[in-house]
Parts: sequence; C-alpha cells; structure tokens
Amino acid sequence: MNRLQLKSSRLVAALLAAGVLGGVGATAVRELGPVQAQPAVVAQASAPATVTAPDFASIAARNGAAVVNISTSGMQQVDDEDAGPNAQIDPALQDFLKRFGLPPGAFQFSPRGAPGAGVPVRGEGSGFIVSPDGVILTNAHVVRGARNVTVKLTDRREFKARVLGRDDKTDVAVLKIDATGLPTVPLGSSQALRPGDWVLAIGSPFGFENTVTAGVVSAKGRSLPDDSAVPFIQTDVAVNPGNSGGPLFNARGEVVGINSQIYSRSGGYQGVSFAIPIELASHVKDQIVAHGKVEHARLGVTIQSVNQDFANSFKLPRPEGALVAQVEKGSAADKAGLKAGDVILQADGKPVLDSGDLPASIALARPGDKLQMEVWRDGRAEQVTATLQGAKAGDAKLAKGGEAQQGKLGLALRPLQPDEKRAAQVDGGLLVEQASGAAAMAGVQPGDVVLSINGQPATSTEQVRSVVAKAGKSVALLIERDGQQLFVPVPLA
Repeated sequence: MNRLQLKSSRLVAALLAAGVLGGVGATAVRELGPVQAQPAVVAQASAPATVTAPDFASIAARNGAAVVNISTSGMQQVDDEDAGPNAQIDPALQDFLKRFGLPPGAFQFSPRGAPGAGVPVRGEGSGFIVSPDGVILTNAHVVRGARNVTVKLTDRREFKARVLGRDDKTDVAVLKIDATGLPTVPLGSSQALRPGDWVLAIGSPFGFENTVTAGVVSAKGRSLPDDSAVPFIQTDVAVNPGNSGGPLFNARGEVVGINSQIYSRSGGYQGVSFAIPIELASHVKDQIVAHGKVEHARLGVTIQSVNQDFANSFKLPRPEGALVAQVEKGSAADKAGLKAGDVILQADGKPVLDSGDLPASIALARPGDKLQMEVWRDGRAEQVTATLQGAKAGDAKLAKGGEAQQGKLGLALRPLQPDEKRAAQVDGGLLVEQASGAAAMAGVQPGDVVLSINGQPATSTEQVRSVVAKAGKSVALLIERDGQQLFVPVPLA
C-alpha cells in the first residue's frame, strides 16, 4: 500500500478501533442581487446556484465488478536481527511503517521461527481488470515477495493469479488470471484533470472489499522524494492500507490513476493520497505484457529545483525549470552537450516548471527516443536534443518463486531422542526443527512433533518424503504440541 508509502497490506485489527465516520453534502447557494435605491422597487434574488457532484452511485455500479481484492502469501527469511517480536510483520507493512517513521515495535507480533528459518507472511491489496481475458493492474508493492497471489471478484469467485511482471521503479505490476468474459474498467486520461475535479476510488481498505470513497484532485505532477520518475496525482480521497493498487476514477467513470501511496503520521488516512497516472501505468503494462520487462529511458543528469536566488543568479525571468547540477560522462545528456548550470525550461514542448516535471516527461519515453529540450544557458534560451539511453536498473522484475512445488513439504525433521519422547509422552515421531513453505503457512511450527502423515506413523524423514511424493494436492499431518494432538492439512500445490 520504496518511498512515502502508502501502500498496501492488511494492518492489525487494533487500527480499526480508530475509525472515523464523516459525510459530505451538496448545498444550495443563493446569491442576492443588489438592493435598488428607490424604496418602491423590491430587490429580486438571483436564480439559485446548486452545487452538484457526479453520480458516484452510477460510477460505482458500472465499474465495481471490475475491481478485485488481491490477497498474497509468502515466506520471509528470518535473520538473527529479525528474530524478535516483529519477525513476522508483512514486508509490505514493514515498508509502510518505515516510510512514515513509525517504529517496527508499534505493532507486536509473536515470531514462529528460529534464525535462518522462514516465516509465513500475508498481505492484501486491490486491483482492476483491464482485459476481459483476465489481465489485472495493481501496485508492485502489493505482490512483492509473494509466492501465492489470489484474486477475488465481487461475485465471490477466486482465482490463482500469475504475476506477469512488476516494475518497482513505477510501482506497477501486471497479473493474469485464467478466465474469460470478465468485466473491465474504461481507461481515461489524467492529462485533463484539474485541481478541484471530483475523483472516486474503489478498493479494499483494511480488507473491506469494494469500498467506495470520493474527493477531489489536490494537485498534479507531484514528485515524491524517492519517486521522482512518477508524476503523482495528489488527491484528498480517503485511501488506506489495502486500497493500494485500486483504481482512481474521474467524474465520467474512467480510470485516471492507480491509488498507490498516502502520507500519514498515524498509519491511516490523513487527507493526502497519491495515484500513479494511468498513462504511465498503461505504458508499463504494455511492455510487461509484450516483453515481460520494462525499459526505462535515462537522460543522465542530476537536477534540482530553481528558487528565486537561483533565478537571480542565472538571470531567469522566473524561478522555474530544472537546474542541472551534474552530467554523467557518456550519458545521453553528455552526448547532447548539456552542462552543469544549464536550466531545462521545456521538454518535448511541455514546460518544466519544477525539477520534478523533467523525470515525468522522460517516464513515458523509451531508450532511443529523442528528447527535445529548451535550455537556459548564459542568459539566453537554446535548443538541445538528446537521444535517451536505457536506465541502469529499470527492468521489471519477474515474480520469483510462484506457487509451492508439487511434493514440497517444507519441514526439517529429525527422530526424537529417548528423553524427548519421555518429555512429550509419545512412543515415536519426528521433531520439527525448522518449518517453511507450505507446512509453515499451514501453521506447523518448530518444536511440533509429527506423529503421522496421511495416517501412516512418521518413522523417518525418508518415509515422510516417500508419502509426500505419492500424495495428491495435500497431506494431513498429525502433530503433538504442548501436550495436545491436532491434525494439520498441508496443501502441496
């Protein structure tokens, strides 16, 4: 829900206790005309002006079925420094807390794993269907590190999803489910948005599926400190963890962005949320679908904003543009003749009012594209053309892992010693030294004693492997824990 985040996953239930209810109403405004000087003339009121909002109910009804809930599960390796009370925090939640300066200890978790072992982690987010054959857009941080991704539709059908690719640079990921004839959302353009325009979000905040919230556009082209490649749309739409990856609609019911991040000191909504423009998301999606990766263009400059002092120094009429602080040798900028001290005023005919506008112009370009720039140098404007190069580290990362391999149990077992048998009051069985993969996600913990597998007494690790190899989609483990016995079903695929 690697930046100010905003993003992504299910928080602990304690956050729900801080919910705030509110409402927005439309008000009729009446403006009185001027009073005439003659006492015999009665002042007439002007026609009332009515403040109206878009038909949000119709937008939600038309598009809600194409908005999906995404749940993920995976394994996180536990290092020595992580084997503490927060060892099982979802990586997306850890990232979320870090971005808002919240200490990891703000939410306590009980670890289930020794150093070197893996612990199961889960997360939730949102997405939306852009193709009837099951292509879905969401945030990269929603599926980062996930081994299993499940997509749930509003008709309650669930599908295992494949991650076709993800691009961490823009925080966009593309999923695919095996289905046809699915409802889709219409894609619009963020270019026509203006501050003050109505927008609407649909997503799954805190796991509440198909939640609708509305607000207005606060600004466009926002550049966040560690996300300068994305010209974010800033809104005051209520977006919370779990909304990540969901669509942002304009007043016509067209998707204009992907809700990606929030700014918050509390971990919840505080009136500032950010969305990735749909043009950029579609650009990334098209490359992932076609090639499985994303190629980002690169100019090769370090830039900073122009304030009034800089404007005075460089004899600029106004404090605008992107000041070139450094040019990388051999880069596209270097070959084009850009120099430190140049101020880029336009890129591809679009004004560069702030330094963040330049990366936004490059975001939709590809390596090999030519970038036309107007540059302020030595007190006058000049035209410079650069042939963009490929970014050093911009490829979309294909999902690692995927679903658990058939026959993989994920347990490190050893026979019980005689004193351990007496302590556990069992005649045989195998001690779980480490739990990972399918078994850990099913709830098996280090220290458990496996008494049987699929009804057969667990006598050796070789015997367990043999049973698993012949099993179907799952096995049933009978385990002893703290003097109690229970069966644990473990899905193998």
